[in-house]
Amino acid sequence: MIDRRRFMTTTAAALAAPALLKATRARAAEVTLKLHHFLPPVSNVHKNFLVPWSEQIKKDSDGQLEIQLFPAMQLGGAPPQLFDQARDGVVDMVWTLPGYTPGRFPKLETFDLPFVAAKRGIVNSPAIQEFADNNLAEELGEVHPVVVWAQDHGVIHCKKAIESLSDMSGTKLRSPTRLAAEALRALGATVVSMPVPQVPEALAQGVIDGAVVPWEVVPSVKLHELTKFHTQIPGTPTLYTTAFLVAMNKPKYESLPDDLRKVLDAHSGQSASKQAGKTFDDLNESVVALAEKSGGQVLTLAEDEKAKWVEATQPVITAWLGAMKDKGIDGQALLDEARALVAKYDQAA
Repeated sequence: MIDRRRFMTTTAAALAAPALLKATRARAAEVTLKLHHFLPPVSNVHKNFLVPWSEQIKKDSDGQLEIQLFPAMQLGGAPPQLFDQARDGVVDMVWTLPGYTPGRFPKLETFDLPFVAAKRGIVNSPAIQEFADNNLAEELGEVHPVVVWAQDHGVIHCKKAIESLSDMSGTKLRSPTRLAAEALRALGATVVSMPVPQVPEALAQGVIDGAVVPWEVVPSVKLHELTKFHTQIPGTPTLYTTAFLVAMNKPKYESLPDDLRKVLDAHSGQSASKQAGKTFDDLNESVVALAEKSGGQVLTLAEDEKAKWVEATQPVITAWLGAMKDKGIDGQALLDEARALVAKYDQAA
């Protein structure tokens, strides 16, 4: 009886071994990537792009590739350090704003120039992705660039009404990037640069009078409660856009199994860029309604006033072209390409 039991136990174990080995191999093949970023989990891009994007990657890899999201700098450091965190392998992936490190990505700054970008994210995003594919292999060479995209039009959210150049004079405004700051200075504003998460406290303490951000950022930092006036620039081109980047540690990317790398690649580049850009446009109407419900006034510059703003910011472009020439870079060619790509995707959208 004992021998029979031993035989049955041994046989069952032998029969189960291949299945256990297969399960062990399956578990060993699973890869979990940590993606670190700077905005809270309630922010638009986190909720409406990064979450569904990472879920689709997990689904398409049959659960073998999972991207864990760590918002609001949960893994430590400051927003300007995100790119280096990916480069150095401190984290696997980051979502970052290259403009947080002024001058480090001079070619990418082309889209930050005043009155180059379109009003819609669904136009700016594929335009900047194609621009990156064509021009930024060296500039982003320290990481694996997963996707590049750009926001829709920036809006001036302020405690006072901004309807003219004279209204801008001396107004303390938070600026997202170096070139947006130069444009605002050219318009007469006093510029204060800071990451988005610092905006609410700065407004509450009177450090700034307002902030220049797209509509989608408003709910996450309560700008609809902290400011009363929201000034839009009509049509295309618009005052500015901001480039965003999901970057991955290069050795980590190269270490992925071929099948999982193919899944990630399928959710990179243009398809992901359009998906990200669309989230900005989709949210605008509801956020405008939120601002108005909170007692805010939504203003739009008159077309003749916009023409004055375009003229006032032209020296920013001239200075940038000179700086690019000093670096040995053909800035005019990059600017012409950026404008052509915006026109191309604006017509297609």
